[in-house]
Amino acid sequence: MSAQPPPLGTYRGSVHEVDGVGPGIPHAAGSPVGPSGPSGPVAPARAGQQPRGAADVDGVRVGQRFVIPAGELQWRFSASGGPGGQHVNTSNTRAELTYDIAKSAILGPRQRARLVERFGDALRVVAADERSQSRNRELAMQRLAGRLEEALREQRPRRPTAPPRAARQRRLRDKRQRSELKESRRLGPGED
Repeated sequence: MSAQPPPLGTYRGSVHEVDGVGPGIPHAAGSPVGPSGPSGPVAPARAGQQPRGAADVDGVRVGQRFVIPAGELQWRFSASGGPGGQHVNTSNTRAELTYDIAKSAILGPRQRARLVERFGDALRVVAADERSQSRNRELAMQRLAGRLEEALREQRPRRPTAPPRAARQRRLRDKRQRSELKESRRLGPGED
């Protein structure tokens, strides 16, 4: 007998099928495997809906403008501080996402100039809010997209306008009434 590596989708030498579809998620011995899965009911994916975490495969969508490919993003993970007990000491849940603006291939010259002016050559976003690395990855991608979208939003220049005639007349009328009220307070009783 030759020692061959176990086939993909195996756990300790056993292949599990979920709903008879084929190899599924490996489960520990004794845990129920079936349509409900190990942590509750498994909902089928809807048509056109991406599974959770699919942003890692495609990249980060910045509003309706563009999608930053995953190849242009650099991830770094480290231990995050704060409460969490031993879990904090043993897992790298803090996610740091860096986007190199200067070397990005998807930005146009105006977009690149605008972003470099605002952030420099690279934009770094950190998320350490959650105890889960995957959730911190999602937060970092959302923050990156939000900051880029805000920086690329063009503010329309304000055109100064003169106040309308009715507003000027109303201001002068109110000013005259206020002046008369103060004048009446200054005069003593019976002095008109």
